[in-house]
Amino acid sequence: MKVIAVMPAYNAARTIAQTVQDIPENTVDEIIVVDDNSIDNTYEVAKELGLTVFRHNKNLGYGANQKTCYRLALEKGADIVVMIHPDYQYDSRLTPYLINFIKDGYFDVMLGTRIRTRKEALAGGMPLYKYLANRFLTIIENIITGQNLSEWHTGFRAFSRKVLETIPWNKNSDDFVFDSQFLFQCVAFGFRIGEIPVPVRYHEKSSSIDFWRSIVYGLLTLNTTLSYALFISNILIPKIFKR
Repeated sequence: MKVIAVMPAYNAARTIAQTVQDIPENTVDEIIVVDDNSIDNTYEVAKELGLTVFRHNKNLGYGANQKTCYRLALEKGADIVVMIHPDYQYDSRLTPYLINFIKDGYFDVMLGTRIRTRKEALAGGMPLYKYLANRFLTIIENIITGQNLSEWHTGFRAFSRKVLETIPWNKNSDDFVFDSQFLFQCVAFGFRIGEIPVPVRYHEKSSSIDFWRSIVYGLLTLNTTLSYALFISNILIPKIFKR
């Protein structure tokens, strides 16, 4: 099975090399970096590392970046796609564990969850308000979907090709709520979602949205939750759940 890692990158010049180096040898067949018009030299650093690099001519947003990542991975024949943020916030040494659960047929989607215990999450540098918001949103999302995930908001994810060929991710937002919409789509289309714990690693070089953008993200996630509730109630079929 062909495994491709995709990295939606923005101003990741200082961290991308370390992220790539931590991926165990022979785990992935190719690494695709999509640079969302960074203002640093992310593109040049990724090229020097020998990675496959694509650059947007203008900044399109986190969701739009992922859309390009998945389109390129599918075009290159990926059977499994793993998304790794190149800001070194997630421990890419755990990549094989996400991939193997999909390879062995246990799950269609794998998540690396940062919420194993409150103590570990906060000790790893996760701001308290983000931890509380994460817990609140995850509880609501689990209740509405019938899932029992410990975290809906991780950026360390792996998918089978079938997932990416089935769900209408191109209809999702170009902003950060893309991730929430994507998981709701996975549930709506009946895909099996698994998770493993990963260390929390917030640091000065990691990418993170500020307080006010977090508020907007939370509200948009709640709106997506409502859309899913309307969908499963046969009241309305929002466009993100239409093939």
